[in-house]
Amino acid sequence: MTDIMLTASDQTETEPKADVRLQRGLRARHLSMIAIGGSIGTGVFLASGTAVQSAGPGGALLAYLAIGVMVYFLMTSLGEMATFMPVSGSFSTYASKFVDPALGFALGWNYWYNWAITIAVELSAASLVMKFWFPDYPSVLWSALFLVLMFGLNYLSVRSYGESEYWFSFIKVATIIIFLIVGVLMIFGFMGGEAVGFKNFTIGEAPFKGGLAAMLGIFMVAGFSFQGTELVGVAAGESENPKQNVPRAIRQIFWRILLFYGLAILVIGLLIPYTHPNLASDDIESIAKSPFTLIFEKAGLAFAASVMNAVILTSVLSAGNSGMYASTRMLWTLAKEGKAPKLFARVNQRGVPVYALILTSLVGMLAFLSSLFGEGEVYIWLLNASGLSGFIAWLGIAISHYRFRKAFLAQGHDLSQLTYQAKWFPFGPLFALIVCGIVILGQNYTAFLGEQIDWNGVLVSYIGLPLFILVWLGYKWLNKTRVIPLQECDLSDQSAGEKA
Repeated sequence: MTDIMLTASDQTETEPKADVRLQRGLRARHLSMIAIGGSIGTGVFLASGTAVQSAGPGGALLAYLAIGVMVYFLMTSLGEMATFMPVSGSFSTYASKFVDPALGFALGWNYWYNWAITIAVELSAASLVMKFWFPDYPSVLWSALFLVLMFGLNYLSVRSYGESEYWFSFIKVATIIIFLIVGVLMIFGFMGGEAVGFKNFTIGEAPFKGGLAAMLGIFMVAGFSFQGTELVGVAAGESENPKQNVPRAIRQIFWRILLFYGLAILVIGLLIPYTHPNLASDDIESIAKSPFTLIFEKAGLAFAASVMNAVILTSVLSAGNSGMYASTRMLWTLAKEGKAPKLFARVNQRGVPVYALILTSLVGMLAFLSSLFGEGEVYIWLLNASGLSGFIAWLGIAISHYRFRKAFLAQGHDLSQLTYQAKWFPFGPLFALIVCGIVILGQNYTAFLGEQIDWNGVLVSYIGLPLFILVWLGYKWLNKTRVIPLQECDLSDQSAGEKA
């Protein structure tokens, strides 16, 4: 009883307690930048060139816009739930309350694992970027330095995470805006020579190279590029005023997706022919092959490669920083709901789940170290297992929202009671569900098309799906859970655990 009466001010920082809660320290500007910054990374700075080269400028543009529309509907679904029930567990908690506790368990661990492994990916990428300037220094040095930086930003407080992510995202957004201004001036001949107009949309097989099959391939690339947008739902649990700030952030997503992805792909397609040899690589070691670098250099900006290298480093650190935050909060939620050891539900006096943060950092570090030994075989398998995790999480969001809205009405509530309503229900979640399903099943469809099935390719591409199903059904069998009837879905927020 005494423990229950303790407050945050009674705790010592070195002894985290289970009853101290997360702090609502994220301001509106933090949440707004997290909403868009989470989806801006190497997917737009590097992989966009590969997309144009593979499907032509028109095919790449349509694929990115189609996935962008799907992500917008997905975020409106998440926004409706996160505004009504702002919890850091987000879609794991929603799936447990509105669908089946087993699905929530599987989604939570799937999402935690996905971001923990992403930390290792970003540590590897950051060390490669640093070799651009310091080729003689060992990779482990940079990776250790960046791991300490990410850990420190998350250890200080949620506000330090929010502030760092705000500035990381600000740099990325500013870069794209400058790129768009320079690109438009070049298209009309005000910079870098003649006006190109739509010339590159008419050469060879442009604008649609490779037809529908090529566009399907770009769906995968675009989908990975947009992953991280759902962080706004995780961060809602620590937002100062989620009922006001979450809808504001969600409303901005559509226009920002259109601006930062649609216009960026259009400018790249107009200025660089899809046959350009340097577009064929999205290797992070090849900064000079970034379409952004190519266009800045064409405009006469002398230090384009160095500048873009710094921006890409910012993107990598942002992704790792966000990954550490998201996975830590998901592990904290799993522990609060009895789906992980209670140790990880403990937080320090600043509202930081320290033990969850430590475990997440250790997993990220060990996964990174596995990339340095035995030709990285263990690391490659870990990475492959996490490949589908983001899309599976999106599937969970769509299913949870469909069930939430049905349960909300079935229990006698009126839609006017919702602070934020997702438009076009049920089209939005059903559309997202179908597109995510297509992307998941089509990850490596070519492995099935040859004279013999490429079983190695199938295993490498799809291993994450059976692992998820195994965890889901295993928990369901052990705990005898069932799909919750709509009338019994828990629409209360009593288990959220966040401090208002």
